[in-house]
Amino acid sequence: MFKQSLIVMGTVLLLQGCAAAVVAGTAGAVTAANDRRTLGSQIDDNNIEIKSGIAINDVERLKDHANLNAISVNGIVLLIGQVTNQEMKNEAQIAIEKIDGIRKIHNQIRIGSNISMSTKTHDSWLTSKVKTQLLTTENISSNNIKVITENSEVFLMGLVTDAEANTAVDVARNVSGVERVIKVFEYL
Repeated sequence: MFKQSLIVMGTVLLLQGCAAAVVAGTAGAVTAANDRRTLGSQIDDNNIEIKSGIAINDVERLKDHANLNAISVNGIVLLIGQVTNQEMKNEAQIAIEKIDGIRKIHNQIRIGSNISMSTKTHDSWLTSKVKTQLLTTENISSNNIKVITENSEVFLMGLVTDAEANTAVDVARNVSGVERVIKVFEYL
């Protein structure tokens, strides 16, 4: 009897995991379907981000002494993070320039100390607040706007119209705690 109970509980737990995977997969498919980028472009962007991370980590002093991220939307790459000097900032850009599919690089790396975990947590909170505001804003497709926050600076990326860009910037600028909004949009 005890053995059967364990089997039933184990099966239920496994099925819950499957349900979560189905929900997550469905949400991902809906997001991908509502994206203005082609599915191929979405895959290319994911590959660019992975290859950029590898290329940056191949530069020993960037791997050991920098906090860097590359985000790609439709082949336009946003480089963010912190390095200790201009030479390292340049090295990060050079490291990714030869990656296939990159059409443009916006190097927004800041020279200074790496941000703390509490700052990263605050940045995540700001990103959530901006995304929530964008979701509730009329005449804007928030699925087409990627929000990235680094040290209270909000970067907005995506394929948008001029009107959507202006609205998104206005929304982000008015979120408490946002110090600066930087547009990295591609316009339709």
